[in-house]
Amino acid sequence: MASAHARIGQHAMTVLDVALRVPCIFIIDAIFNSYYVPGSGWAGTAGKILLRVMGIMVSSVILVLSQKALFKFYTLFFAVLLGAAAVLINYYATSHIDFYSAYYKAALGFRLVPRNGPTLWLGMAVVQLLFGMGYVVLLNVQSVFAALVVVDIMIPLWGLVLELPVDVRQLVAVASGLTLAFNTVMCLALKLKWFYYSCRYVYLLVRHMYRIYGLQMLVEDTWKRIRFPDVLRVFWLTRMAAQAVILAYVVKVVRHESGDPSFLTRDVFWDLFSNLIISGCDSTLTVLGMSAVISSLAHYLGLSILAFIGSTEEEDKRLGFVAPVLFFILALQTGLSGLNPEERLVRLSRNMCLLLTAILHFIHGMTDPVLMSLSASHVSSFRRHCPVLLVSAGLFVLPVVLSYSLWHLYDLNTWLFAVTAFCVELCLKVVVSLTVYALFMVDGYYNVLWEKLDDYVYYVRSTGNVIEFVFGVIMFGNGAYTMMFESGSKIRACMMCLHAYFNIYLQAKNGWKTFINRRTAVKKINSLPEVKGSELRDIEDVCAICYQEFTASARITPCHHYFHTLCLRKWLYIQDTCPMCHQKVYIEEEARDRTPFSNNNGYVAPGEEPGPFMEPDGAEAAAAGPEPENELLEDNDSIEYDEDEWAGLNGGMPVEEDYINDDTDSNGD
Repeated sequence: MASAHARIGQHAMTVLDVALRVPCIFIIDAIFNSYYVPGSGWAGTAGKILLRVMGIMVSSVILVLSQKALFKFYTLFFAVLLGAAAVLINYYATSHIDFYSAYYKAALGFRLVPRNGPTLWLGMAVVQLLFGMGYVVLLNVQSVFAALVVVDIMIPLWGLVLELPVDVRQLVAVASGLTLAFNTVMCLALKLKWFYYSCRYVYLLVRHMYRIYGLQMLVEDTWKRIRFPDVLRVFWLTRMAAQAVILAYVVKVVRHESGDPSFLTRDVFWDLFSNLIISGCDSTLTVLGMSAVISSLAHYLGLSILAFIGSTEEEDKRLGFVAPVLFFILALQTGLSGLNPEERLVRLSRNMCLLLTAILHFIHGMTDPVLMSLSASHVSSFRRHCPVLLVSAGLFVLPVVLSYSLWHLYDLNTWLFAVTAFCVELCLKVVVSLTVYALFMVDGYYNVLWEKLDDYVYYVRSTGNVIEFVFGVIMFGNGAYTMMFESGSKIRACMMCLHAYFNIYLQAKNGWKTFINRRTAVKKINSLPEVKGSELRDIEDVCAICYQEFTASARITPCHHYFHTLCLRKWLYIQDTCPMCHQKVYIEEEARDRTPFSNNNGYVAPGEEPGPFMEPDGAEAAAAGPEPENELLEDNDSIEYDEDEWAGLNGGMPVEEDYINDDTDSNGD
């Protein structure tokens, strides 16, 4: 129970911490969006600029305060606010309220019920008493002065009871306000020492983190400490909700005055929604807020898909990071916040289409490993295969529907060409994944070693990667045309350079490297002697890699260990050493003779002499002396390594993972 209360208290403090930082974002956004009118003369212009800079700096400092300092600041701020409200109420009451008038009109136009003087006085006295107590508690005024402060706030109300002249009542209210202001200034002056030490502590902490961890870690720590994504998200949603209420109220009043009884029709709803979306990205901060909302939606979408397909990979949970970053880059690249309202809506819809295709590509990256894992591990449960296949089918259908719809709504342009290219590329990736999935499922169904399977998988993936590379080159040309003839910008140029490096250069380099590795491995395999027929039947052992029997043929390494051709070729993709003794698998024509084969246990075929690499027997073994106890045996089952030793022998390289990435991963081709 205590832990539950502690969690609730912690969540409440987190919510309060985020809520108290949001007004700073509102102030900064209002300063940036306010229309700047130069003052008369250089002094007026400098004063306005200085005021704007000071507002931004103060709001930024409050935004990055620690939680304790933030609560302390708002405590003082609300105390000053209560004192100011008490002074204003006293002045308004003593100047404008007549106890014996028939009605009192409020600020919003509502008429109060007629009341007599004492009732109204008691009501105001209760309000002022509450304000005075709140002021005293928040400023932590000493008990002796606390009573004087409350009495000072209540004094102007006594002028109403005594029916003093208006001038006298105003003078009493002003004197009370000045006294309260003097007390506030004195209390705040006593807090300057705390403010100085707080600022010095923050400065020393920032300097220490910058020197030890660098600027990047400092920014990341501040980003997480102040929960900046949550602050931006609350800021954007609050701003949108306030604007929605105002717009709905204005539409209601206008339609009521025009005599139209209907309030929310389809056209009116679309206009309201369009105006809200347009105003939701009219500045850099609102674009950041929309990115934070997109981050939250993408994060939960990614978690839902991972739960649906049964994946537990931590790296696949990055959709909540990739989607907002891409949206913000697109907004900066197209100058979204600086466009006219009509152009902004069109550009935002186009950016959303590009973002949707990127999210679909990322989802395919989440489903492809699960699909390959299920097919390669020969899982027979239909419930495990069905969700992944459904998501793959959706990833094929959605791009087709999106492209079909856009081609019927818009004419051909560079943006539509880019969206279509991304959709076609996604469909191609899905087809490649499903084809490889089908090949693995067929291999598992027949339960027979299919030596050509690796070649077929390589051909399918290589074909897909070549087409994907061609699409990357075409998209680079499309971006170059857009930058030269439509909307060129520095951000677009930087993004094109990144695209050329990651999606063209690195992809071509990795594909060529994979091709060279395969060709080298095939050459080495073809240079090794092959055992078939009766010689193969004399071997009473299994392949040291897959632990399966030899049925058709086997390849012998120079160190006289034998393996399946397919198994050894996959091994040679990774490193050029024997899996058993870790000697180099090199072929020298002058040193290699057609020596008889031996199995991995040292077996020699009948009627054959031991080869130069084989162990001595009989007298030779006796002459050689006793065998050392710690000598490694060349038997498949006698050489056992744990995971760390195996990684050490192979240079710290995780063999199976690298093999999967290098041989069957589409990104490596």
